[in-house]
Amino acid sequence: MARTELVLDSGPPLFTSTAFSLQKKKKSKITASRRLALKTKLLKQAATMLERDKEEKKKEREAALSERVPPLQMSGLSVQDLQTLCKELQHKIDVVDEERYDIELKVGKNTKEIENLTQKVFELKGKMKRPALKRVKISADAMLGALLGGKVKESVDFKANLKTVKKEDEKKEEVTDWRKNVEAMSGMEGRKKLFDAGQ
Repeated sequence: MARTELVLDSGPPLFTSTAFSLQKKKKSKITASRRLALKTKLLKQAATMLERDKEEKKKEREAALSERVPPLQMSGLSVQDLQTLCKELQHKIDVVDEERYDIELKVGKNTKEIENLTQKVFELKGKMKRPALKRVKISADAMLGALLGGKVKESVDFKANLKTVKKEDEKKEEVTDWRKNVEAMSGMEGRKKLFDAGQ
């Protein structure tokens, strides 16, 4: 029979005191001053990128305006040519105003639709936004009128259906000196009174 032996690799121990202390002290390798310098560089880079974006947007706007609105040349035009130019400009203004009005209507419609959809989402989630309620003092008749509407024409008298209870005059026992009572009940005479009272 062949004999098999299992040999374990005897490597370094998993947790030595130095390895454990290194794991415990695992902090960032960047010092505070280096981190601050990196933050300032990132902020400067972001500021320059914002400026570039603003300049690009400005150039795009100017290009779009120059395409849509070419510069006017009014020198050397007669009165009739100026009137036709004014009519053309007025017509262009009307077209742009109609487009603006249509776009405003579309935007308003879209915002209403978004509000309705968000409200439906809140209702589905069960997290309905409750309005701020105010405390109002209201009588019982007014409350019933508000709850039941026009069904209740007469004022309901809640006290009419209550059960009346007559208070009987409680028999008040006279408070006497207990010592006199003990003296009266002492001896054979007192036992006779108790016997007579029991019958």
